[in-house]
Formats: sequence, structure tokens, C-alpha cells
Amino acid sequence: MINYKIKILDNFLQLKDFDALNKLEFSPAPENGVSYFTCRIDKNKNFINGENNSVIKEAFESYNDSLLKILQEMNVDKLSLYDYSMISVARTGKNFKFPIHDDTPEKLLSGVIYLNPEKNSGTNFFDNKNPTVKEKIDWKKNRAVFFSREERKTWHSFEGHSSGERKVLIYNLCTRKLKKVFNVENKNYFYGMLRYKLNPYIFKLFKRVI
Repeated sequence: MINYKIKILDNFLQLKDFDALNKLEFSPAPENGVSYFTCRIDKNKNFINGENNSVIKEAFESYNDSLLKILQEMNVDKLSLYDYSMISVARTGKNFKFPIHDDTPEKLLSGVIYLNPEKNSGTNFFDNKNPTVKEKIDWKKNRAVFFSREERKTWHSFEGHSSGERKVLIYNLCTRKLKKVFNVENKNYFYGMLRYKLNPYIFKLFKRVI
């Protein structure tokens, strides 16, 4: 078993929201890549990037308070750092593999809700950065998986599946107070940030969302 908390909630989205998010139209993913439709909404309910999309706005208004409660439950010391929510629908090609990573430090709570298809691959969690899976969360439509990211601890990965494109809702509670994140985790800020700059793949993703 892994040495950090994961929260799994089945039937997380109301049916109307599940259907609306599944129907959100944007570019399909290449077979070996990922395509995202992403919006950020601050704690005052203002869109700070992405279009003012009604489907994403409805998701924020319906679920953001619930996610804040989950963050409080999983890591109360990070609750006061919350600045904005990053909400994405992601399409993953069947041949894509995301490397084992521990998430970027602006993410206070990381969440994924499996949307479509009926069968696909879920999420793998690890005790350290090696390919031995410690806990595998199976794919199930409308299953939500949450954890509170911690430097060099919350290792996880995901990948595509031969059944076809993988579609998920990614819902992250985020902060701009990165130094305070490392203080809460009792980790070194400069060393942590250097890790992302030296990892081109992860840092490329990191720059997209800060």
C-alpha cells in the first residue's frame, strides 16, 4: 500500500453535468498525445483564463465547495492557500503514456473524474518513482479520485488504452503561493522548483497552468 491518502468517490457528478462535460467539443487527441479544454476560475468566481464556458462554470458552482471540503479533510494546512480552480476536460490518445510524477506544486488538491468510454485505464499510484504499481485505481465512469499533492511523495501516472480515446474531467484546486506550499510540506522551495526546470516534460506542463 502507498503511504499517502487517496479518496475515491463513485457517481461523483450529477447526471446532467456528466453528460454536459462528455459532450464538450474540442480538438481530439492524437493517438500518442493529449488534448485539453482548460479554464481557470478564481475564488471570487471570475474566469482568469479560457472562455467563460457555461459547462465549466456550472461544474465550478456545483462542486468547488465540495472539493474545498475534501482538501480540508486531506490537508487542512493547505486550505488557506487556495487561490483558483483549474478545470479541464482532457482527451488522451490510446498510445499515450504520462510518466510517473508527483504533480506540480501549485496543485493543492488533484482530482480526476473518469468520463468516457465504458472501458479504459484508470490511475496508477506508487510509493516512489519506480515502475512497480502499489495501488491501481480501476476505470469506472463517473468515478472521482482525489489526493493532495506532496513533493516527491504522491507519485502517480496514467496512460491510454487500446479501447480508444480516454476522456476525463481534471479538477484541481490551486495556489500561487508556492513558497508557502513548500513550507507546509517542510521541503526546500529552491530545490523543488529546480526539479521542474530540469525536467523539460513536466516543466512544459507546469508552465501551461501557472
